[in-house]
Amino acid sequence: MPLLRRFIASIAFYTCIPIPSFWAIEFGTVARFAPIVGLGIGGGLALLDWGFGTIGMPNLTRSALLVALWIAVTGGLHLDGVMDTADGLAVTDPKRRLEVMADSHTGAFGAIAAVVLILLKTVALAEILKCRWLILLLVPGWGRWAQQIAIARYPYLKLTGKGAFHKQAIRSLFDTLPALFLLLGLSLASFILLPDTRPSMLLLSLGGASIALLIPAWFNRKVGGQTGDTYGAAVEWTEALLLVLLTLA
Repeated sequence: MPLLRRFIASIAFYTCIPIPSFWAIEFGTVARFAPIVGLGIGGGLALLDWGFGTIGMPNLTRSALLVALWIAVTGGLHLDGVMDTADGLAVTDPKRRLEVMADSHTGAFGAIAAVVLILLKTVALAEILKCRWLILLLVPGWGRWAQQIAIARYPYLKLTGKGAFHKQAIRSLFDTLPALFLLLGLSLASFILLPDTRPSMLLLSLGGASIALLIPAWFNRKVGGQTGDTYGAAVEWTEALLLVLLTLA
C-alpha cells in the first residue's frame, strides 16, 4: 500500500490527472516513479493516436493534437522549465541566471524555445509512420529518465525550490537503474517479438540513453548545476531530440 501511495503521488505531481482527496499524498519520492508515469502518458497518447487514425485523421493533424495533449496532461510543468531555462541561459551574467529563471514572467528567449520545441515535436512525430505506438509509449519514459540522471549526477543549485526534494529520492546513478532496465527491457521485448520494429527499437534504445545522458550534462555545463527548471527542460528536450532522431529509422 505505501508503494501504491507513492506512485499515486507521482501521478498527482507530474500530471493534471485528478486524484481523490482521501489519498494522503507525499511528494518526497515521486522522482523514482517519473519514468513509469511517462510510460503511462505515452500509453495514453498511443491509444489516442490509434483512435485518431481509425477515423481517418491526417497524420500531421494527429501529431499536432497529440503534442498539444502531451503538454496538457502535464499542465505544462516541463514546458515551463524549458522557457525559464532558456530565459536564464540568455543572460550573459552567470550570477543572474538563477534569478532570471526564478522569475515567473516569460521572456522572448523562453517563448522562442517553447515554439521551437513544439514545432520539432510536431513535425518529427508527423514524419514517423512506423512503430508510432511504441515510440509514443517509450519516448516520454526516456524523457523522465533524463530527469533522473540530472537529479543523480549533478548538484542542485538552490537550498529550496520546486525540485530540491528530488535529491532525497534519487541519491546516485544506482537509483536510476530500475527505470533504465525497464525501458531497455520493453525495447528488447519488442525487438524480439516484433521484427518490423527492430530498426526503430535499436535507435530508440541507443538514442534514448545517449540523449538522456547528454542533455543534463549540457545544462550542468551551462548553469553550473541543476534546478527544477532544468529538470523539466531535460525531459522536454530529450523527448524532442529523440523524436527527431527517430525520423531516421
